[in-house]
Amino acid sequence: MSVLLQVSAIIDAIANPGLLLAAFAGGAFGAALGALPAFCFTGFMVIAGEAANLAVNSVGVAEAVEAAALGAPGITGSIAFGTVFGPHVSFAGGAAAAAYAAKKGYMDFGFDYHEAKNIPAALGTQPDVLVVGGLFGILGFIITAISANLGAPWDPIAIAVVLSALAHRLVFGYDVIGDIRGGGILDMTPFEREEMRPAQSDAGAMTDGGETKQRLATEPWLPHQYEWGNVAMIGLVAGLIGGVTALTTGSAFLAFGISAASLTFLNLGVERIPVTHHMTLPASTAALAVTGGSAEVTTVAMVVAGVFGVSGALTGEVVQRVFYAHADTHWDPPASAIVVNTFFIAVLAIVGVFSTSVWIPLP
Repeated sequence: MSVLLQVSAIIDAIANPGLLLAAFAGGAFGAALGALPAFCFTGFMVIAGEAANLAVNSVGVAEAVEAAALGAPGITGSIAFGTVFGPHVSFAGGAAAAAYAAKKGYMDFGFDYHEAKNIPAALGTQPDVLVVGGLFGILGFIITAISANLGAPWDPIAIAVVLSALAHRLVFGYDVIGDIRGGGILDMTPFEREEMRPAQSDAGAMTDGGETKQRLATEPWLPHQYEWGNVAMIGLVAGLIGGVTALTTGSAFLAFGISAASLTFLNLGVERIPVTHHMTLPASTAALAVTGGSAEVTTVAMVVAGVFGVSGALTGEVVQRVFYAHADTHWDPPASAIVVNTFFIAVLAIVGVFSTSVWIPLP
């Protein structure tokens, strides 16, 4: 019976024309703004929603006010993670639209890598580009609904971002992994040596300001954040920050929102801004999972947060070397790392190491 109810819930979500229209609009808006700017707004909305939740909880305790009366609980769930700025809708839609626009020759911004990876770029108002963003917004919404209602043991939003990237590569004719060069799929030394791809190869050249130039043999997702030691260190720092933020506020998402909002500076061209949301989210969630959801700063919880921060960082680095560095479109390493690490948390909850999985669905 429970399986039938889950299937019914999935059908209801997918068959709701209003939600599908909202997802279309969210994906198209993500294309118009650009995938990364849209995700920055996700961060701001998470901060607003979690701050409002904390305020409501405080007022509710002191004044016995109905939390729902202030409308705060809906900001994070329905806006930041919903059909407006949910990464599965707006970010995934924006990334797919960039892949389409590059394939059509619409993008000529002088980006260092293949233009299909140019997720900071706003794509404007061209109808066919917005339609692609909207359709992939719907796809992300459907994947998330299916994953959540089946109780798949990982972040349902992150898995939608990952599968949407796979889909846009297949639909628009891009290689899933790309041409591997150097000493193997994890080798980034061709980038360090500034080796170029053969100019005569299909993926060896790109348009830059109307001229054709060669591409680097490997294109690291973040040129300032790919060395193993550096990645592990920022993972530890971000994990501890995520842990203490969660343990002092009770919010598994506030540190994620701060990390996402900080990417505004990266989008504006500030160099060497680290990307950390795939570190802070697993760390925050694991810290609350090990304490049973109680907001109490303990040594064990902080150590667990640090471990999951490092795990999120290193997992993201592995993914970028496999699915990003050799390919032509954006495959999001943070979303992939969040899928893997929320799965780890769910497994630890299932076997009894953690007393709760916090917000992660369980089968």
